[in-house]
Amino acid sequence: MYKKRIFHDPIHKEIVIDSSKDEEVMIMELIETDAFQRLRRIKQLGTASLVFHGAESSRFTHSIGVFCVARKIYRRLVEIDPKFETHKFTLFGAALLHDVGHGPLSHTSEQVFTHNHEDWSKLLINNHEPINSILRKYDVTLPKKIGELFSSKNLISHPLKTLISSEIDCDRLDYLLRDSYNTGTKYGLVDLERIISALTFSPDGGIAIKPKGVIAIEHFLILRNIMYRTIYNHRINEICTWILENIFRKIRSEFNNKIWIDECLKSWIFNPQSLDVKNFLSNDDIRLYYHLNKWKDESPKPISTLCEMFINRSLLKAANINFLSNIDKLELLAFARQKTAEFNSDPTLFCGIKEKKFNGFESNNSLKVWNGNTLKELDRESPLIKILTQNQENSLLIYPSCIQEDISAKIIHLKENSKCD
Repeated sequence: MYKKRIFHDPIHKEIVIDSSKDEEVMIMELIETDAFQRLRRIKQLGTASLVFHGAESSRFTHSIGVFCVARKIYRRLVEIDPKFETHKFTLFGAALLHDVGHGPLSHTSEQVFTHNHEDWSKLLINNHEPINSILRKYDVTLPKKIGELFSSKNLISHPLKTLISSEIDCDRLDYLLRDSYNTGTKYGLVDLERIISALTFSPDGGIAIKPKGVIAIEHFLILRNIMYRTIYNHRINEICTWILENIFRKIRSEFNNKIWIDECLKSWIFNPQSLDVKNFLSNDDIRLYYHLNKWKDESPKPISTLCEMFINRSLLKAANINFLSNIDKLELLAFARQKTAEFNSDPTLFCGIKEKKFNGFESNNSLKVWNGNTLKELDRESPLIKILTQNQENSLLIYPSCIQEDISAKIIHLKENSKCD
């Protein structure tokens, strides 16, 4: 029988899991499964450690943090309405397992291998026997209840959907604090306790926030916006993703039988739609880096060159070109590819434009404000939040360092011409 288990967490301090409570015994059992232990080998911030050297934490630590946040919120809501206790197994299980479907380097692999981590989290909960059997032991409907929270678009008004998968959920409340801490930045200092203390229930049974919590929510959303612009969408992250995408694109098109790939990664590269649970769980950061290192030393060019760039952080360059018109962007890209070709490098592999979109705050998928009389969407209550609903786009020209002077001169030339126009 389990006793109390303590996780010493840099964000939430002591996270104590108590074996005297069935819902927390379930959490202990889920933590010990192979699928959850695998999250120790998945970096929370993907390639961000190549920019912020402290960004080495894992999806394991984040997932336990999300459980901790969910439990704090649960205790607050049960004080308001004791009937909310019926949701504790679903809430705790979903909070802990929400990221169990991540691939190597977290969100990076979603772009490289085109898989969806929420779909895989749902699949593992329903089809991976160790997880499924633990959940069913406490409630035979638990896998279905948790899986719906990850994928269903018809549960927006469901209180648990708000806490597990919305614009202001347990996941975001933990990762802004955690990622800010691990990157050594001060952007993500969310007032977690203020937000939790302001939570309440709305007349429709959903979870809402009292007016006293709106400023803390404004602060949270501003910090989230800054974190995306400075950390999650950092140009080095975009360059690394570009390199990995081109490595695997080139392997798919030309190098299937020309380089060594183990059976597990081969299924990820060539048959992602028919990937089975065993091969999914067998892939992690360790396996991916092993292949990249091996290809660096033993593969033909350009695969070896791209792998060396990534492994040794000898990366391509990137220039922000948001200010250029679409015509000027295309002219710059053509110029960059011409210059790249002069150095006997493949211009389509080592040069291109990467567009990135950051979606603004979606008020229809979030908490609402309840003042005791009326229920309002946050962007109607706060002019500042309304501004944050706007989407943002970023354009980067990615190119090799050998043509950096040429690119800088060309950008200056295009800027001057646009002023004359």
